[in-house]
Amino acid sequence: MSTATPATPFMPPEWAPHERTWMAWPARNPTFEDASVLAGARTAWARVARAVRRFEPVTMVADPRDVAGAREQLGSGIEVVAQPLDDAWMRDIGPTFVTGGGRLAAVDWTFNGWGAQEWARWDKDKLVGGFVAGRAGAAAHPSPLVNEGGGIHVDGEGTVLLTETVQLGAERNPGWTHEEVEAEVHARLGTAKAIWLPRGLTADYGAYGTRGHVDLVAAFAAPGVVVAHTQPDPAHPDHDLCKETVKLLRAATDARGRELEVVELPAPTVTHTEDGELVDYSYVNHYLCNGGVVLCGFADPRDEHAAGIFRRLFPQRTVTLVDARTVFAAGGGIHCVTQQQPRP
Repeated sequence: MSTATPATPFMPPEWAPHERTWMAWPARNPTFEDASVLAGARTAWARVARAVRRFEPVTMVADPRDVAGAREQLGSGIEVVAQPLDDAWMRDIGPTFVTGGGRLAAVDWTFNGWGAQEWARWDKDKLVGGFVAGRAGAAAHPSPLVNEGGGIHVDGEGTVLLTETVQLGAERNPGWTHEEVEAEVHARLGTAKAIWLPRGLTADYGAYGTRGHVDLVAAFAAPGVVVAHTQPDPAHPDHDLCKETVKLLRAATDARGRELEVVELPAPTVTHTEDGELVDYSYVNHYLCNGGVVLCGFADPRDEHAAGIFRRLFPQRTVTLVDARTVFAAGGGIHCVTQQQPRP
Protein backbone atom coordinates (compact mmCIF):
# COMPACT_ATOMS: atom_id res chain seq x y z
CA MET A 1 0.00 0.00 0.00
CA SER A 2 2.93 2.37 0.51
CA THR A 3 3.53 4.98 -2.19
CA ALA A 4 6.39 6.80 -0.48
CA THR A 5 9.05 8.48 -2.56
CA PRO A 6 12.62 7.13 -2.63
CA ALA A 7 13.91 10.21 -0.79
CA THR A 8 15.06 9.69 2.79
CA PRO A 9 12.89 11.85 5.07
CA PHE A 10 13.50 12.43 8.76
CA MET A 11 11.01 13.75 11.29
CA PRO A 12 12.98 15.67 13.91
CA PRO A 13 11.89 15.19 17.52
CA GLU A 14 9.81 17.96 19.01
CA TRP A 15 12.71 19.21 21.14
CA ALA A 16 14.74 20.01 18.01
CA PRO A 17 14.86 23.70 17.01
CA HIS A 18 11.72 25.11 15.39
CA GLU A 19 11.30 27.68 12.66
CA ARG A 20 7.79 28.43 13.91
CA THR A 21 4.56 26.98 15.28
CA TRP A 22 1.37 26.61 13.23
CA MET A 23 -2.12 26.80 14.73
CA ALA A 24 -5.71 27.02 13.42
CA TRP A 25 -8.31 29.52 14.64
CA PRO A 26 -11.57 27.90 15.84
CA ALA A 27 -14.20 28.09 13.13
CA ARG A 28 -17.97 27.76 13.40
CA ASN A 29 -18.77 24.04 13.39
CA PRO A 30 -20.56 21.32 15.43
CA THR A 31 -17.67 21.19 17.92
CA PHE A 32 -18.38 24.76 18.99
CA GLU A 33 -22.13 24.55 19.06
CA ASP A 34 -23.04 28.11 20.05
CA ALA A 35 -21.56 31.58 20.10
CA SER A 36 -20.45 31.48 23.73
CA VAL A 37 -18.65 28.15 23.29
CA LEU A 38 -16.93 29.43 20.15
CA ALA A 39 -15.88 32.63 21.91
CA GLY A 40 -14.49 30.63 24.81
CA ALA A 41 -12.54 28.39 22.44
CA ARG A 42 -11.03 31.37 20.68
CA THR A 43 -9.95 32.85 24.01
CA ALA A 44 -8.33 29.53 24.95
CA TRP A 45 -6.55 29.14 21.58
CA ALA A 46 -5.30 32.73 21.83
CA ARG A 47 -3.93 32.00 25.31
CA VAL A 48 -1.94 29.07 23.92
CA ALA A 49 -0.71 31.10 20.94
CA ARG A 50 0.59 33.87 23.19
CA ALA A 51 2.34 31.39 25.46
CA VAL A 52 4.11 29.81 22.48
CA ARG A 53 4.91 33.23 20.96
CA ARG A 54 7.13 33.98 23.97
CA PHE A 55 9.54 31.42 22.53
CA GLU A 56 9.08 31.35 18.75
CA PRO A 57 7.01 32.78 15.87
CA VAL A 58 3.40 31.62 15.55
CA THR A 59 1.31 31.54 12.38
CA MET A 60 -2.45 31.18 12.87
CA VAL A 61 -4.50 29.86 9.96
CA ALA A 62 -8.01 31.33 10.00
CA ASP A 63 -11.06 30.90 7.83
CA PRO A 64 -11.30 33.94 5.52
CA ARG A 65 -14.42 35.20 7.31
CA ASP A 66 -12.59 35.08 10.65
CA VAL A 67 -9.25 36.66 9.71
CA ALA A 68 -10.06 40.19 10.88
CA GLY A 69 -11.42 39.02 14.22
CA ALA A 70 -8.46 36.70 14.77
CA ARG A 71 -5.98 39.49 14.10
CA GLU A 72 -7.79 41.79 16.49
CA GLN A 73 -7.92 39.21 19.28
CA LEU A 74 -4.38 37.86 18.82
CA GLY A 75 -2.61 41.17 18.39
CA SER A 76 0.23 42.19 16.12
CA GLY A 77 2.77 39.64 17.37
CA ILE A 78 1.06 36.65 15.74
CA GLU A 79 0.77 36.20 11.98
CA VAL A 80 -2.71 35.33 10.67
CA VAL A 81 -3.20 33.81 7.21
CA ALA A 82 -6.44 32.98 5.42
CA GLN A 83 -7.49 29.45 4.44
CA PRO A 84 -10.95 27.81 4.64
CA LEU A 85 -11.32 25.68 7.79
CA ASP A 86 -13.75 23.19 9.26
CA ASP A 87 -12.16 22.85 12.70
CA ALA A 88 -9.14 23.97 14.71
CA TRP A 89 -6.82 21.02 15.48
CA MET A 90 -3.64 21.89 13.58
CA ARG A 91 -1.75 18.88 14.95
CA ASP A 92 -4.18 16.66 13.06
CA ILE A 93 -5.24 18.62 9.99
CA GLY A 94 -1.85 20.14 9.29
CA PRO A 95 1.17 18.44 7.74
CA THR A 96 3.86 16.51 9.57
CA PHE A 97 7.09 18.27 8.69
CA VAL A 98 10.18 16.27 7.82
CA THR A 99 13.68 17.24 6.77
CA GLY A 100 16.31 15.72 4.54
CA GLY A 101 19.27 16.98 2.58
CA GLY A 102 18.94 20.38 4.20
CA ARG A 103 15.45 20.82 2.82
CA LEU A 104 12.04 20.96 4.44
CA ALA A 105 9.28 18.64 3.26
CA ALA A 106 5.89 17.65 4.62
CA VAL A 107 3.87 14.48 4.96
CA ASP A 108 0.25 15.17 4.04
CA TRP A 109 -1.63 12.31 5.70
CA THR A 110 -5.10 11.41 4.48
CA PHE A 111 -7.57 13.06 6.86
CA ASN A 112 -11.15 11.82 7.32
CA GLY A 113 -12.42 13.53 10.45
CA TRP A 114 -10.88 11.20 13.04
CA GLY A 115 -12.48 8.13 11.53
CA ALA A 116 -15.44 9.76 9.76
CA GLN A 117 -17.22 10.68 12.97
CA GLU A 118 -20.80 11.90 12.61
CA TRP A 119 -20.14 15.40 13.90
CA ALA A 120 -16.92 15.95 11.94
CA ARG A 121 -16.56 18.03 8.79
CA TRP A 122 -13.38 17.76 6.75
CA ASP A 123 -13.94 18.93 3.17
CA LYS A 124 -11.87 22.02 3.97
CA ASP A 125 -9.61 20.56 6.64
CA LYS A 126 -8.30 17.84 4.32
CA LEU A 127 -6.70 20.61 2.23
CA VAL A 128 -4.97 22.38 5.13
CA GLY A 129 -1.90 20.13 5.10
CA GLY A 130 -1.04 21.08 1.55
CA PHE A 131 -1.77 24.75 2.21
CA VAL A 132 0.49 24.95 5.27
CA ALA A 133 3.26 23.06 3.49
CA GLY A 134 3.09 25.51 0.62
CA ARG A 135 3.21 28.54 2.93
CA ALA A 136 6.24 27.01 4.64
CA GLY A 137 7.99 26.42 1.32
CA ALA A 138 7.95 22.65 1.82
CA ALA A 139 7.21 20.03 -0.79
CA ALA A 140 4.07 18.14 0.27
CA HIS A 141 4.04 14.35 -0.13
CA PRO A 142 0.55 12.85 0.15
CA SER A 143 0.22 9.59 2.07
CA PRO A 144 -2.58 7.06 1.55
CA LEU A 145 -2.56 6.31 5.29
CA VAL A 146 -5.41 7.89 7.22
CA ASN A 147 -3.56 9.38 10.17
CA GLU A 148 -3.21 12.50 12.28
CA GLY A 149 -0.25 14.17 13.92
CA GLY A 150 -1.67 13.38 17.36
CA GLY A 151 -1.47 9.70 16.51
CA ILE A 152 2.33 9.58 16.29
CA HIS A 153 5.30 10.54 18.44
CA VAL A 154 8.98 10.12 17.50
CA ASP A 155 12.28 10.11 19.39
CA GLY A 156 14.37 11.45 16.51
CA GLU A 157 16.48 8.30 16.53
CA GLY A 158 14.28 5.89 14.65
CA THR A 159 11.43 5.06 17.05
CA VAL A 160 7.75 5.97 16.71
CA LEU A 161 4.83 5.45 19.11
CA LEU A 162 1.50 4.33 17.59
CA THR A 163 -1.85 3.06 18.89
CA GLU A 164 -3.79 0.09 17.59
CA THR A 165 -7.15 1.87 17.60
CA VAL A 166 -5.90 4.76 15.47
CA GLN A 167 -3.74 3.53 12.58
CA LEU A 168 -5.39 0.08 12.54
CA GLY A 169 -8.93 1.28 13.27
CA ALA A 170 -11.54 0.15 10.77
CA GLU A 171 -12.86 3.72 10.62
CA ARG A 172 -9.50 4.94 9.30
CA ASN A 173 -7.57 2.17 7.56
CA PRO A 174 -9.70 -0.93 7.01
CA GLY A 175 -7.67 -3.84 5.74
CA TRP A 176 -4.26 -2.46 6.63
CA THR A 177 -1.96 -4.73 8.62
CA HIS A 178 0.62 -3.82 11.26
CA GLU A 179 3.34 -4.42 8.69
CA GLU A 180 1.74 -2.21 6.06
CA VAL A 181 1.16 0.65 8.51
CA GLU A 182 4.72 0.41 9.78
CA ALA A 183 6.15 0.37 6.26
CA GLU A 184 4.25 3.54 5.35
CA VAL A 185 5.06 5.35 8.60
CA HIS A 186 8.75 4.42 8.46
CA ALA A 187 9.03 5.48 4.83
CA ARG A 188 7.46 8.85 5.60
CA LEU A 189 9.16 9.68 8.89
CA GLY A 190 12.54 7.98 8.60
CA THR A 191 11.77 5.71 11.55
CA ALA A 192 12.70 2.05 11.82
CA LYS A 193 10.80 0.70 14.83
CA ALA A 194 7.20 1.16 15.97
CA ILE A 195 6.09 0.65 19.56
CA TRP A 196 2.39 -0.12 19.50
CA LEU A 197 0.17 0.82 22.42
CA PRO A 198 -3.17 -0.99 22.58
CA ARG A 199 -5.50 2.00 22.94
CA GLY A 200 -5.97 5.53 24.20
CA LEU A 201 -7.62 6.94 27.31
CA THR A 202 -11.23 5.98 27.97
CA ALA A 203 -12.73 9.45 27.51
CA ASP A 204 -11.00 9.76 24.13
CA TYR A 205 -13.62 7.38 22.76
CA GLY A 206 -16.49 9.66 23.75
CA ALA A 207 -17.96 12.73 22.07
CA TYR A 208 -15.33 14.61 20.07
CA GLY A 209 -12.69 12.01 20.95
CA THR A 210 -9.97 10.85 18.56
CA ARG A 211 -10.39 7.13 19.32
CA GLY A 212 -6.99 6.74 20.85
CA HIS A 213 -4.39 9.39 20.05
CA VAL A 214 -1.05 8.56 21.58
CA ASP A 215 -0.31 12.17 22.58
CA LEU A 216 -2.63 11.83 25.58
CA VAL A 217 -0.98 8.59 26.68
CA ALA A 218 2.78 8.71 26.11
CA ALA A 219 5.41 10.91 24.50
CA PHE A 220 9.17 10.90 24.11
CA ALA A 221 10.99 13.47 26.24
CA ALA A 222 14.45 12.44 24.98
CA PRO A 223 15.91 9.44 23.19
CA GLY A 224 15.22 6.50 25.48
CA VAL A 225 12.95 8.53 27.79
CA VAL A 226 9.14 8.46 27.68
CA VAL A 227 6.58 10.33 29.78
CA ALA A 228 3.47 8.26 30.41
CA HIS A 229 0.02 9.14 31.74
CA THR A 230 -0.95 7.28 34.90
CA GLN A 231 -4.23 7.25 36.80
CA PRO A 232 -3.76 6.86 40.59
CA ASP A 233 -7.48 6.34 41.29
CA PRO A 234 -8.15 2.57 41.24
CA ALA A 235 -11.84 3.22 40.58
CA HIS A 236 -11.09 5.09 37.36
CA PRO A 237 -11.45 3.15 34.08
CA ASP A 238 -7.96 4.30 33.02
CA HIS A 239 -6.24 2.94 36.15
CA ASP A 240 -5.55 -0.57 34.87
CA LEU A 241 -5.07 0.63 31.30
CA CYS A 242 -2.30 3.00 32.37
CA LYS A 243 -0.61 0.31 34.46
CA GLU A 244 -0.54 -1.97 31.41
CA THR A 245 0.75 0.84 29.19
CA VAL A 246 3.60 1.62 31.58
CA LYS A 247 4.41 -2.08 31.84
CA LEU A 248 4.48 -2.39 28.05
CA LEU A 249 6.72 0.65 27.65
CA ARG A 250 9.16 -0.55 30.30
CA ALA A 251 9.42 -3.89 28.53
CA ALA A 252 10.02 -2.26 25.13
CA THR A 253 13.27 -1.29 23.46
CA ASP A 254 13.74 1.52 20.99
CA ALA A 255 15.24 1.45 17.51
CA ARG A 256 18.75 1.48 19.00
CA GLY A 257 18.04 -1.37 21.37
CA ARG A 258 17.76 0.72 24.54
CA GLU A 259 15.30 -0.11 27.28
CA LEU A 260 13.01 2.85 27.85
CA GLU A 261 13.08 4.98 30.96
CA VAL A 262 9.42 5.67 31.75
CA VAL A 263 8.58 8.82 33.70
CA GLU A 264 5.06 8.60 35.12
CA LEU A 265 2.81 11.67 34.99
CA PRO A 266 -0.07 11.22 37.46
CA ALA A 267 -3.39 12.43 36.07
CA PRO A 268 -5.08 15.49 37.57
CA THR A 269 -7.35 14.82 40.54
CA VAL A 270 -10.37 16.04 38.57
CA THR A 271 -11.82 13.11 36.62
CA HIS A 272 -15.27 14.38 35.62
CA THR A 273 -16.92 17.60 34.50
CA GLU A 274 -19.54 19.29 36.65
CA ASP A 275 -22.12 17.47 34.51
CA GLY A 276 -20.57 14.11 35.41
CA GLU A 277 -18.88 13.51 32.06
CA LEU A 278 -15.56 11.62 32.18
CA VAL A 279 -12.56 13.75 31.13
CA ASP A 280 -9.18 12.72 29.77
CA TYR A 281 -7.10 15.55 31.26
CA SER A 282 -3.46 14.65 30.64
CA TYR A 283 -0.13 16.39 31.24
CA VAL A 284 1.40 14.24 28.50
CA ASN A 285 -0.31 16.55 26.00
CA HIS A 286 2.33 19.27 26.28
CA TYR A 287 4.11 21.29 23.60
CA LEU A 288 7.84 21.85 23.32
CA CYS A 289 8.99 25.05 21.67
CA ASN A 290 12.31 26.87 21.44
CA GLY A 291 13.43 27.25 25.04
CA GLY A 292 10.02 26.46 26.46
CA VAL A 293 7.52 23.83 27.54
CA VAL A 294 3.87 24.87 27.28
CA LEU A 295 2.11 22.55 29.69
CA CYS A 296 -1.60 21.89 30.09
CA GLY A 297 -2.96 23.22 33.36
CA PHE A 298 -6.27 22.29 34.94
CA ALA A 299 -6.43 24.45 38.10
CA ASP A 300 -5.62 21.18 39.82
CA PRO A 301 -3.42 20.33 42.83
CA ARG A 302 -1.26 18.13 40.58
CA ASP A 303 -0.46 20.94 38.10
CA GLU A 304 2.65 22.03 39.96
CA HIS A 305 3.78 18.44 40.49
CA ALA A 306 3.64 17.90 36.73
CA ALA A 307 5.43 21.19 36.10
CA GLY A 308 8.20 20.08 38.45
CA ILE A 309 8.66 16.86 36.50
CA PHE A 310 9.00 18.79 33.25
CA ARG A 311 11.46 21.22 34.82
CA ARG A 312 13.64 18.25 35.75
CA LEU A 313 13.30 16.73 32.30
CA PHE A 314 14.02 20.03 30.52
CA PRO A 315 16.22 22.10 32.85
CA GLN A 316 17.19 24.52 30.08
CA ARG A 317 13.58 25.33 29.18
CA THR A 318 10.99 27.56 30.82
CA VAL A 319 7.87 25.61 31.82
CA THR A 320 4.62 27.55 31.42
CA LEU A 321 1.29 26.22 32.66
CA VAL A 322 -1.66 27.29 30.51
CA ASP A 323 -5.25 26.51 31.47
CA ALA A 324 -6.35 23.86 28.97
CA ARG A 325 -9.77 22.90 30.31
CA THR A 326 -11.64 24.71 27.54
CA VAL A 327 -9.44 23.08 24.91
CA PHE A 328 -10.05 19.64 26.42
CA ALA A 329 -13.79 20.27 26.48
CA ALA A 330 -13.60 20.55 22.70
CA GLY A 331 -11.71 17.27 22.33
CA GLY A 332 -7.97 17.81 22.75
CA GLY A 333 -5.16 19.68 24.44
CA ILE A 334 -2.27 22.06 23.82
CA HIS A 335 -0.30 19.55 21.77
CA CYS A 336 -3.38 18.97 19.63
CA VAL A 337 -3.74 22.63 18.62
CA THR A 338 -0.08 23.20 17.73
CA GLN A 339 2.22 21.87 15.00
CA GLN A 340 5.95 22.51 14.87
CA GLN A 341 7.81 23.51 11.74
CA PRO A 342 11.41 22.38 12.32
CA ARG A 343 14.42 24.20 11.05
CA PRO A 344 15.74 22.29 8.01
